[in-house]
Amino acid sequence: MDLDLAFSSALEQARLIREKQISPLELTQLYLDRIEQFNPHLGSFYTVTAELALQDAAAKTEQMMQDSELPPLFGVPIAIKDLNPVKGIPCSYGLSIIKKRVAELDDVTYIKLKAAGGILLGKTATSQLGSFPYTEPPGFPPARNPWNLDYTPGGSSGGSAAAVAAGLCAIAQGSDGGGSVRGPASCCGLVGLKPSRGRISQAPIGEHLAGCATNGPIARTVADLAAFMDITAGYVTGDPYWLPNPEPSFLAMTQRSPQPLKIGVVTTIEPVGEADPECVAAVEKMARLLEGLGHKVEPAIVNLGDMVEPFIILWRTQTDVGVPPFFLEKVNRWLWWRAKFTTAARYVRATHQVQTSARRLVQLCEPFDVLLTPTFMAPVIRVGEWKQLSPVQTLDQIIRWIAPLPPFNMSGQPAISIPAGFDERGLPIGVQLVGRPAGDGTLLSLAAQIEQAQPWASDRPTFATRSIL
Repeated sequence: MDLDLAFSSALEQARLIREKQISPLELTQLYLDRIEQFNPHLGSFYTVTAELALQDAAAKTEQMMQDSELPPLFGVPIAIKDLNPVKGIPCSYGLSIIKKRVAELDDVTYIKLKAAGGILLGKTATSQLGSFPYTEPPGFPPARNPWNLDYTPGGSSGGSAAAVAAGLCAIAQGSDGGGSVRGPASCCGLVGLKPSRGRISQAPIGEHLAGCATNGPIARTVADLAAFMDITAGYVTGDPYWLPNPEPSFLAMTQRSPQPLKIGVVTTIEPVGEADPECVAAVEKMARLLEGLGHKVEPAIVNLGDMVEPFIILWRTQTDVGVPPFFLEKVNRWLWWRAKFTTAARYVRATHQVQTSARRLVQLCEPFDVLLTPTFMAPVIRVGEWKQLSPVQTLDQIIRWIAPLPPFNMSGQPAISIPAGFDERGLPIGVQLVGRPAGDGTLLSLAAQIEQAQPWASDRPTFATRSIL
């Protein structure tokens, strides 16, 4: 029973609490016990807020006996990535030099999740400054994939994905500036959504990467992603971008199938080339499933054109955070030095190039309702696989691996990674669905239709199904 509860969805847990079949205190204790057992092997949490979580859970257990109307995630334990501050709790940004620095404010996404009844279990692992598609910052244990501990859970939201996949929480917040929600979801057999630009506020800190970055959820079910969106979406005073919330709700849109859609199938990203055969096979299998569901499927090609270099310029300027460069890991240190020679004029020009290229990409997507692509161009890599490479070599490997992801950060389109089976090593493979601008609801509706036809939520890594000692 405890194992099934640990791997149940956030919405199912909220329902059980509302019906008084379980209490927030029981659920929170279950997850804290699992974190104590599994986190030393996974490196998924940097900070565990056990005492605060139990206090909150005890108060909510009393409240649940008195109140008939409860918010949507009442009593459900959640996790927040360690790039997002929570007041009174350390926020490291993956930098060991400040791992004990306590945050002085709350990120608005956490404020909204807390108001919805969520109970914070702790802060999850991130790559240093959120820079990389793996989660191995110096001074911290590497985050590991519950499906095979020798492999990465992805990055930079690797800790959030590892925690959800291992049944240490049902839903976790991540952030995505170049694939950092979708990549970890793919590596860990989960669903991860990068919302449209302006859908979720970055308050109170502000935008990142010239509007390329956004918060987003990682979970086991599409319905949980939609519930997260309903809770966290919406304008906050002073936001530079915003979108109106949809009618009906995102959750309601997952409960009805979309009309037949025209879907462009992408297995080649120019000028990078074609994806690894296992990733191509996953896309082709998903295309056949979509065709069987009544959608029209046609080949398409995504061309990065001149998007890569200006995105790298934006990326490297984010490494100057006031920390002496010798505290940065070697790729970030190299990017930091290059950023020192990036003039303000060059940065502005790069921003303009990103926006111009993004406009062309959206026009390229215009004939289709949805694009289907690999999430990554190759299967999951090992922990430390690129550690011995030079910064230039590492950057080249990263660009090829994550090629399907950053373009849609630049264009601001919604994109979701969904499970698409396993590779020959038994590690998850994901595929990406990309929607029209502001088309989050259609994307969630399609993903839910796929989930119903090809369920994945019952898949559990063997490592995480051992009994609590």
